[in-house]
Amino acid sequence: MDASAEAVMLAFPDVRLAFGESDEYSFVLPPSTKLYGRRASKLVSLVVSCFTATYVRRWAEFLPETPLLSTPMFDGRAVCYPNLAVLRDYLSWRQVDTHINNLYNACFWALVKGGMDQAAAHERLKGTLSSHKNELLFSEYGINYNDIPARFRKGSTLIRQRAEVRVKKPDGSWGVREKWVLQVLHVDIIGNQFWEEHPHLVEP
Repeated sequence: MDASAEAVMLAFPDVRLAFGESDEYSFVLPPSTKLYGRRASKLVSLVVSCFTATYVRRWAEFLPETPLLSTPMFDGRAVCYPNLAVLRDYLSWRQVDTHINNLYNACFWALVKGGMDQAAAHERLKGTLSSHKNELLFSEYGINYNDIPARFRKGSTLIRQRAEVRVKKPDGSWGVREKWVLQVLHVDIIGNQFWEEHPHLVEP
């Protein structure tokens, strides 16, 4: 999924940020974009086709022992958010949802691996709060939720950052120059710190 999102951001440089978890990815274009005349149908169709094509093409690279038995299909839609505050609210909701889903799944599969059938595991978790799930993981299975890799707890955030890279000069020697590099982060995007550290993301 992350590799497919990277392909989208490389194909469409106007995309400033992508956030993904499970089988869902969101791509953020700036208010100033003129990409494809801002036609929603064109943007959606091209982003989804690029994402899906990359997903199929690179499947064997990530899962060489698991054959692709059916045709992957992704849908998409374009939403125009009125301002940065609303966009951040949406992305915050996405990351909170990532945490909720991951915490539930961590508990569910711990119960199943512990010998409980899936129906009973769902029943055990029905109506439980996050605090109860954290206690279940730690007291019954010795799992500290915060020790689960951040990519599962926080999802994947793709942005471009300035970085020094080695480049070959015309004379054949090697040098260093700064350029924008696409990076996959697993960090908190709800608080202000992320946005303050990457002000280019919120430029018009």
